[in-house]
Amino acid sequence: MDINTEVHHAFEVIQNGGIILYPTDTVWGLGCDATNAEAVQKIYQLKQREETKSMICLMNGERMMYQVFKDIPEVAWQILDLSEKPTTLILDDPRNVAANLIASDKTLGIRLVKEPFCYKLMERMKKPLVSTSANISGQPTPLSFKEISPEIIKGVDYVVNLHRDKTASKPSTIIKLTQDAQVKIIRP
Repeated sequence: MDINTEVHHAFEVIQNGGIILYPTDTVWGLGCDATNAEAVQKIYQLKQREETKSMICLMNGERMMYQVFKDIPEVAWQILDLSEKPTTLILDDPRNVAANLIASDKTLGIRLVKEPFCYKLMERMKKPLVSTSANISGQPTPLSFKEISPEIIKGVDYVVNLHRDKTASKPSTIIKLTQDAQVKIIRP
């Protein structure tokens, strides 16, 4: 399958409130439209995950980040510029996303991606893409497509047919930033 065909199929499913299983710049992920609370709920149910454990959003650039956050600390841009591996930032006061994605402390984890499939899909969606590891909550994160449980594969509306033979890198580094410029490393 070529990337444009896969982007088209995934986009159609997401437009209709569906959830997809797709390769990211780190591990295989479950995703949906970050503004669709019902689709987000489907992912929580599939993962058997409490809604209090928030998920992250992938974004494809500065413009999308400013759609979701009015104020982005300068240090966020410095971290993103200097990061050599995929880095998730947790930022304060998100807006324009489903309420059930926002953590109880009014934060949201985001990651800028350049991975071609994810980037092109968000370019088409013009919205952030939910991303959470493709496993039942509490089970190990699958590092390749063949490690993903049949329960997860059957539970999604579409499985992207790209990079199925690739072994993933590790999950991203997670750094929490607050408006008053406090920096806390959650996962190195």
